[in-house]
Amino acid sequence: MSATTADTHVFDVREDNFEAEVLQASLTTPILVDFWATWCGPCKTLGPMLEKLAGEFNGAFRLAKIDVDKSQQLAGMFGIRSIPTVMLVKDGQIVDGFAGALPEGQLREFLLRHVQPQDGDAANDAEAEIPESPEEAVNRIQLAIAAEPERTELKLDLALALMQAGHADAAEAELAALPANLAHDARALRLGSQLDLARALKGAPSLPELQQRVQGNGADWEARDLLGVRLLLEGDAAAGLDQFLATLEKARDWNDGQAKKRLLAAFSTLDDAELVGRYRRRMASLLF
Repeated sequence: MSATTADTHVFDVREDNFEAEVLQASLTTPILVDFWATWCGPCKTLGPMLEKLAGEFNGAFRLAKIDVDKSQQLAGMFGIRSIPTVMLVKDGQIVDGFAGALPEGQLREFLLRHVQPQDGDAANDAEAEIPESPEEAVNRIQLAIAAEPERTELKLDLALALMQAGHADAAEAELAALPANLAHDARALRLGSQLDLARALKGAPSLPELQQRVQGNGADWEARDLLGVRLLLEGDAAAGLDQFLATLEKARDWNDGQAKKRLLAAFSTLDDAELVGRYRRRMASLLF
């Protein structure tokens, strides 16, 4: 992919052209907005990867670059607390986003949830790429921290990788030790919600045992609750949310309204905006 090809899908945005180039343009083509700054180390890693992917996706989305130092009003309007921060705008609305510099594989996954490459090259590349295991991610980030201890954002990356690898206690310790500027990062808040859910499973029965209990007694609300948490954390989000909804429908007040609390916590941990929106509507229909 040549630099010229990539550049046709990348452009700079300021206050004076934001409405036309991002909001209006997103009605026909999704716009990925990258909030960055020249002094930001992670931005120097993320920016080139985003530009490369913009070229590979060949017009499926366009990349809008916003220098927060030059466009402070835009940064304030979107409540940017840390950079890099990336938001995807479709049909004039923000539909997804993330903060921090993600690995290229995760960037591809993020994009493919919302857009498809025009020529299929990026999808083929993603399939050909050998995915990094959670343990490999932990090792890679630990080496990066040892090499560049001043890059505090790597500590959040490590906490997230540890959680993905199933090391909840280690992830919680890393999260608690984060510097103040990262403690309120969207990814840190999401990890906190995941850890709250994981704590519920300490000493809990296995997945098959919980499934057997629920099949034998549909009103075993404790088993439904734990089954929902297990399914959610083990990757079957919809099935987990269904368990919480079943409790909300039949036993709304069980354990001080825990089903509603579980649903709200789950929503804050999930990346799938369409799934979250669907289940939010189902929850609302039961509550109101």
